[in-house]
Amino acid sequence: MRTDKKIRLKTRRHWRIRKKVSGTAERPRMTVCFTGRNIHVQFIDDEKGVTLSAASTLSKQAPDRAKLAANAQSAKSIGAFAARQAIESGIKHVVFDRAGARYHGKVKALADAAREAGLQF
Repeated sequence: MRTDKKIRLKTRRHWRIRKKVSGTAERPRMTVCFTGRNIHVQFIDDEKGVTLSAASTLSKQAPDRAKLAANAQSAKSIGAFAARQAIESGIKHVVFDRAGARYHGKVKALADAAREAGLQF
């Protein structure tokens, strides 16, 4: 499949998901972004347009920061790390936004780790 077609399909999936998923102060949107090298997780209140908490492979508090990459194993540790940070911020219930990515592999590993750490989707 051509690269431009993959990008177009991912963008359309993202728009389709974002029409239905929105975060509030009580139940923020947990969005994930996978780049070629890093993983980013944000907890967003869409009513105010504010990021309540964030975690990344680039965060200085991330465990084993030097070994983290954009793979499934790192997604597990970042998912647990993000969940711990969210719970410290007072966030327990979230709406999961996979940002156009398919729910398997890295995305599923991150979501499962966040659930095991105590977040409720």
